[in-house]
Amino acid sequence: MTQPQASRVRVGLIVLLFVISAIAFLDRTNISIAGLQMQKAYGIDKQKLGFVFSAFLVGYAVFQVPAGWLAVRFGPRAVLTCALVWWGVCTAATALVPPQAAHALWLLVAVRFALGLGESVMYPAGNQFLSRWVPASERGKANGLIFAGVGAGSGITPPLITGIIAWGGWQAAFYVCAVVGVLAGGVWYALARDTPRGHHRVNHAELAHIEAGARQVDHPGSSSGGTIPWGIILSSRNVWGLFLSYFAFGYVAWIFFSWFYIYLAEARHLDLKSTAIYATLPFLCMTAGCLAGGVINDRLAARRGLYAGRSGLAVVSFILTGIFLVAGVSASSVTVAVLVLAGGAGAVYLSQSSFWAASTDIAGPHTGVVSGLMNMGCQLGGVVTSSLTPWIAEHYGWSSAFWAGAVVVVVGALAWVAVNPNRPLFAAD
Repeated sequence: MTQPQASRVRVGLIVLLFVISAIAFLDRTNISIAGLQMQKAYGIDKQKLGFVFSAFLVGYAVFQVPAGWLAVRFGPRAVLTCALVWWGVCTAATALVPPQAAHALWLLVAVRFALGLGESVMYPAGNQFLSRWVPASERGKANGLIFAGVGAGSGITPPLITGIIAWGGWQAAFYVCAVVGVLAGGVWYALARDTPRGHHRVNHAELAHIEAGARQVDHPGSSSGGTIPWGIILSSRNVWGLFLSYFAFGYVAWIFFSWFYIYLAEARHLDLKSTAIYATLPFLCMTAGCLAGGVINDRLAARRGLYAGRSGLAVVSFILTGIFLVAGVSASSVTVAVLVLAGGAGAVYLSQSSFWAASTDIAGPHTGVVSGLMNMGCQLGGVVTSSLTPWIAEHYGWSSAFWAGAVVVVVGALAWVAVNPNRPLFAAD
């Protein structure tokens, strides 16, 4: 008698997380495209606009660990649904701040801070979902696909937001993004479940495949209840290695998310249409890097072990990124500079799946909390670069700003050397 074919519900839900990831980055990077118009509307300079950018990242960073706890406590289905509605409301509120208000700048800062709080649950909740739904052997590819949404969302942002601004003004761009986010929340709630056992479309063959694969690295001897073992987590070299290296990742990534569009306009003197086209390239490379990194990650891990698949790939990725940043910003040709810098964006995203797969490898049932702490490092890197990059550019030039990113990413490569996914935080019984 032939065995029934396993259902593939987990694949469909991972694709949905890819879409939600893209929406998250559409909602957070739309302001970098609207930034030039907002500077004029609110009468603010680059550094004040940088404060607005940083406000999102501060809110995002400070709520990472609580977001991970919420995902563990209430489940990724409910938490991510509420988050999508929340960040839809906050995205719309960005356009509602009146430019003539006495404290308009600080109102913008407050709204973007609130948006950061809402979006903070995206990846801790997603990683908690993967820890329950995806076997260890598939986690690199799954994370690669989810984080390809970062590049996809950021990639469609320049042409989409530029087109909406041309059609209805910069405020319309935020309204459209808000509606998309709320609709996505409804779809996620309708289709997702917290565990495969709770989903009526998961058949016995798929459930057996998921649970057999999860037992390879998840640690049933540790408790997934309300008590968080902070002493073990905060004394782990693995955790701090991930935190520091993800800080470096965030520093470089947010140069592209926050300032690349403006760099092209100011340093390379491109017009609005050309800037929108060129600004898309780094994010297309991020998408390709995420997808390729996920596949390479799993294959290396299967053939050479987890350390080579997770840490080894990330170290090579970071070193390549530093080389691309220095070479790209030094190029005299605009086309060459954009292509090489875009290569740097793609190179750093080769490592993206390594972060999230490694945090799942080492944390087991506390994946949401550990990945939240790790992601806090990434967002703190973004906070620093959102304000420091325009300061460096203004005082020392844009070349120095990209050189600073190259130095930071090399330090991040050293931090990755200390991360060993073969050393879990909790030993299985």
